[in-house]
Amino acid sequence: MIDLFRKFSELNILIIGDVMMDSYLWGNVDRISPEAPVPVVSVHKRENRLGGAANVALNIQSLGATPLICSVIGNDIEGAAFLHLLEDHELSAEGIISLNDRPTTVKTRVIGQNQQMLRIDEETDALLSQEHSGQLIDKIKTLINSKEIHAIIFQDYDKGVISQQLITEIVSESKKKNIITVVDPKKRNFLKYANVTLFKPNLKELREGLKVEIDMRQMKDLESAVKQIKTHLNADYIMVTLSELGVFMQSNDQKRLIPAHIRKIADVSGAGDTVIATAAVCLASGLDVFTTAAVSNLAGGLVCEHVGVVSIDKAHLLKESIALK
Repeated sequence: MIDLFRKFSELNILIIGDVMMDSYLWGNVDRISPEAPVPVVSVHKRENRLGGAANVALNIQSLGATPLICSVIGNDIEGAAFLHLLEDHELSAEGIISLNDRPTTVKTRVIGQNQQMLRIDEETDALLSQEHSGQLIDKIKTLINSKEIHAIIFQDYDKGVISQQLITEIVSESKKKNIITVVDPKKRNFLKYANVTLFKPNLKELREGLKVEIDMRQMKDLESAVKQIKTHLNADYIMVTLSELGVFMQSNDQKRLIPAHIRKIADVSGAGDTVIATAAVCLASGLDVFTTAAVSNLAGGLVCEHVGVVSIDKAHLLKESIALK
């Protein structure tokens, strides 16, 4: 496992998807508002962090690999702040396109007494115009053909950056170059990720994407849904994250439910980002799919022990991964 983690530093991982800025207001709650039955948060700290697909990039970086983000932001104050955050974290902005007619997505979380009390979203989920989507596709193809890319992550939040055309063209391009493709899907494009290497929905996304009921007391329900999506997408592997129940992995001829480790959960925000980032680097390093699922699920659990969206600690993950053996 130590040798595997060392290989991470040799990898270049391209991330395509919806980037956002996670803004935090931290404070104390000492009273209820006289204006309405709501708590008053006395703010003592403000903080901006990279979120969405950019948080996946931070996790890739934390694991020792080199991330490259391809996305769009608004040509606005928030977009400028986002670019400054990239610079602060020594992340490249060469895959980022700034648009005048689109806002930068910002999610503001109000936290009192170390508990999230409210989230405020400023965003659009409209699809990119044909022109802007074409610009993004051209930029992605240029990067794929000019750099050695070991895996591509589609980090889809249904905010309009990823389209059917983008998926089809980039998966086709990756196949030509034998690049691994891994997907963290959302509802709008759920059934459009054909021929990818790894498709990783959570249970809620699987239910909504297939419009089926899945009773986790009946394992055959889950197995049937996974078989259906695997056949439809012709994906090599399907990995379904099941929160406290663990993760289910299906390859061509094997399937396995991997139990979760008991954790003291503080905040589940960003856990999916950590799981997909870890899965990408593990697969790109040559790890088998079932151990990849176990290590990725472990990584997702570790970040849930912290309040707010945080990146995985590579040393901590290595220590816990060794204990899996």
